[in-house]
Amino acid sequence: MSKQVWKPGNMIYPLPAVMVSTADKSRNTNILTIAWTGTVCTNPPMAYISVRPERYSYHMIEESGEFVINLTTEKLAWAADFCGVRSGRDVDKWKECSLTAEPAQSLKYAPSIKESPVNIECRVIRTEKLGSHHMFLAEVTAVRVDDSYLDEKGKFELKRTGLLAYSHGEYLGLGKKLGTFGYSVRKKKTAGKKSTGRKNANRKRKNGKKN
Repeated sequence: MSKQVWKPGNMIYPLPAVMVSTADKSRNTNILTIAWTGTVCTNPPMAYISVRPERYSYHMIEESGEFVINLTTEKLAWAADFCGVRSGRDVDKWKECSLTAEPAQSLKYAPSIKESPVNIECRVIRTEKLGSHHMFLAEVTAVRVDDSYLDEKGKFELKRTGLLAYSHGEYLGLGKKLGTFGYSVRKKKTAGKKSTGRKNANRKRKNGKKN
C-alpha cells in the first residue's frame, strides 16, 4: 500500500459538529458551529473549543467567559451547517433555524439550545492564542440532557439521539455499532468449556438409550 506525503495539516476525523451558543454581558446572543472541540480532562471535567478571532461570537465568549456546547443530531444537520456558514452580524440564527434559547443551569449569560439533546455548560478558565484559532479552555459547570431519551431504568440512551459527525467537509450519521468499550479484552467462553458441554449432552443421550 503506497501513501502520499502532504504538507502538515489537521486530518483528525471524524469530529463532532457542535453548535456553540454564546452571549456577551449585554445579553446579545449568537450560535456558531465548530468542529474544533473536545474533551480535555475528566476530573475536573474540562472541554475546549477553538475559534477564529474574526468570528462574530469570539468577542462574546471573550467578554462573558461563557459558552454552551450543544450536541447536534441528524435532525439538526441543516441548522448546524447554517450556523457555521452564516454570520450573526447579518442574520438572527435563532430565528432562521427555528431554534429556542433557554437559560443555562449554571451560567449567567450564555443560553443553551432547547432542541439539542445534550447541553454542556462551560466557563472559560484560560485562552490560548495559538495562531489562526484561539483555544478557549473551559471548566464544565453543568450538563443537561433531554429526558425523553431516558430508558425505564433512568439510563440516558445517547445512541438514540442520532448524533451528527463531521469528516473532511461532510456531515455524517454515526452508522452501526461495531462494539462497546472494552470489548477487545472482554473474556469469552473458551472452546474447552463448550466442548465439555457437548460431551455431557452426548453422554446423557447415550445413557437415555441404554435405559
